Formats: sequence, structure tokens, C-alpha cells
Amino acid sequence: MVELASLRTLATMLLATGLLSQAIWPPAEANAASLASCVKSIEAEAIKTGVDPGIAHKALSSVSFDEKVVRFATSQPEYKTPIWDYLAFLVDEERVADGKDMLRRHDRTLRAVEKAYGVDRHVVVAVWGVESDYGQDKGDFFVPHALANLACAGGRRASYFRGELIAALLIASRGDVRLDELAGSWAGAFGQTQFMPTTYRRLAVDFDGDGRRDLVESVPDALASTANYLRKAGWQPGAPWGYEVRIPKGYKGPSGRKRTASLGQWQKRGIARADGKKLSGSGKAALLLPAGRNGPAFLVFGNFNAIYSYNVAESYALAISHLSDRLKGGGGLKTAWPTSDPGLSRAERLELQKRLIRAGYDIGEADGRIGPITRAAIREAEARYGLPQTGRPGRKIYRALGGK
Repeated sequence: MVELASLRTLATMLLATGLLSQAIWPPAEANAASLASCVKSIEAEAIKTGVDPGIAHKALSSVSFDEKVVRFATSQPEYKTPIWDYLAFLVDEERVADGKDMLRRHDRTLRAVEKAYGVDRHVVVAVWGVESDYGQDKGDFFVPHALANLACAGGRRASYFRGELIAALLIASRGDVRLDELAGSWAGAFGQTQFMPTTYRRLAVDFDGDGRRDLVESVPDALASTANYLRKAGWQPGAPWGYEVRIPKGYKGPSGRKRTASLGQWQKRGIARADGKKLSGSGKAALLLPAGRNGPAFLVFGNFNAIYSYNVAESYALAISHLSDRLKGGGGLKTAWPTSDPGLSRAERLELQKRLIRAGYDIGEADGRIGPITRAAIREAEARYGLPQTGRPGRKIYRALGGK
């Protein structure tokens, strides 16, 4: 999901200081009046900006307070989830297999996109897979209502979300996407590759030539728009994103995405490719140690930064990058994550929930999504089996409940 980093930083800060509820919304008795007044002003501004009055009224006439939007605004998995959990469910065997199928199914389109924009088609498909599971899960929030909640919450991000809301309505007014197709994330990103509305208006392309920039129903438009985004973000055709490396025992040299050096310098520091090949690539590289010096290490180049810009989190960029390598036929990481309790795939998360239900924990219907109710049940089960109470969907509690 593009261009939301500062929101996450703000939400994390507010949550930590206990000010989130005040920052997100006024007291309950003022909710309805405050929201109605705010939405009415947005509707008027949208119409002045060029939004069709009928679309503006239809989109905003029934906005109500959305607790889920408020709750989701407090946390994002890229910043709270251990990296081994994050990659376990984003780059699982199912997503790899489905991605290879998409590469075959859309081969002609993807090769045309790669030729037009110079962006590796495997990276484009990896973004598609992570953002919406190849179009199967585009989000279930009605974007105008979610954005209205965020725009009317007050605080320094209110004007940002107000602008995103008006942009979404302009997209519907132009006819690129029908109003009822504006379903997406809590923060307003939508479509098969999850563009924020202003990004959509700026960078979406009509690749299938039907006169509409439709990232919801048109696979060619969605894939080409993602490639266009990455190219504008600095993607260099033919260059790698990076690769896994090994660091010498006791390494105390520099690391971090912004601490770049030449390949010659990295070689002098004892950095070597994990696959045994010589260090290669153009330009300077940075060393990433996402789990510290005892876990997998990566040398990353400028193309990694282009991926990073799509959703400003290194864990996200690593997931996209690693998935793209798997789609090319590469294997898993050569260095194990430094944990005795690895993460679970999506299928295993679903199975964990089923086993929790069979064990008597009331978590509702098993859907593979690990929310607060499932985490609470995991903590109870961990206590029952004498495990540290983490609430994580990890391998230890999975096996304690009979999983293999």
C-alpha cells in the first residue's frame, strides 16, 4: 500500500502516549454531530473540485463512525510482527505457486509491461500477490466511508485523508471505477495492487486501451500501473534488488539501508554471497540485518529502495523481493531466522484456529486472520501448555495443539 508511512508513525506515537482515542475521535456524545458536519463540508468541497454531485451525495450520505478503521489505524504488521512471522505468511508455498500460475496465465501482458516500463515482471507479480493475493482480496472497507472517518478525526493527518477522499470521488466521477467498486483497505488504498487515490490519479495507466484506468477489474491496468509506479520511484532496468549474503563471525561493521558502500568495500569487510557467487551489481549497496547479526543478511541496491517506497517498511520490501526470487525459481533463505519458534504459513494459521476451536476456545469462525480474539486464545492455550504467553501464531503452540 503506497504512501502511508507517516500515518503509521503518528498512530504508533499516539497509542504509546495514550492519546489515540482523543486524536482519532471526540467523545461519544459528540460523534454524530461532529461527523455529520465534517462530512457535509467535505461533500461541498468535493463538488467544487469537480466531483459529480450525485456521486458525492451517494458516497457520503450514510457515513457513520467506523470502530474498525480507528482500531486498524493504531497498528500495522510491518512494524509489530517479527520478521520471521511476517515472511512466513506473505511468502508461503501457496503464494509462490499461485504467483507462478499468474506468470503463466498473464505471460503476454507481463512481458509487454516489462518491455514498456523496464521493471522485472516477477517483482510486479510479487507486489500483486502481497497486496491482494493476486486480486482475490482487495479489501472490504468502503473507501469513501473509511477515508471520511479518518479525515474527520482531526489532527495533522486530517487534510491528507480529506484529499484522498476527494481524489477517490474524482476517480469515480471520471468513470475509471464505479463507486460501488471502491472497496479497499481501512486507509483508502484499493485495487488489485492497492493504490491510494491520489497515487491512482497520478500514476495509474490504461494499459488495456479501453479508455479507463481500472485497477480494480483490469489486470493489465493494475500490473502496468504498478510497474509505472516502481519506474517513477527509481527502478533501474536490468539491475537486481539485492541478494542474501553471509557476514563474517563477529561482524561489527556498518549496516542499514542508508549506509551504502561499493561492492569492493563490502568484500573487504568480509561480506560474501550466500549462494557462493561473486558479489555483483551496479552502484552502491547497503547491508540489511533485519533480525540482527545472527539472522539472514542482505545486500540491497537502488531497486530495493524503489520497492521500499511502495509501502515504507523494510520488512515489506524484503517480502516483495524474496517472493520475486521465489517466483523465478529460487529457494528459501539459506540462513535460518534466529528463533526457536518460527512463523506459520497462511494454511497453518487457518489450521491453528481450527485446532483452537476444537480445543474449546471461542474465537468465532476460522478464517486464517489473526486478530485480537485469536491472539487472546493463543495466550490462554500457551499458558495451558506451559509455554511463554506471547499470543503469536507460532510453531510451538501449533505443535502443542497437534499440528505437524
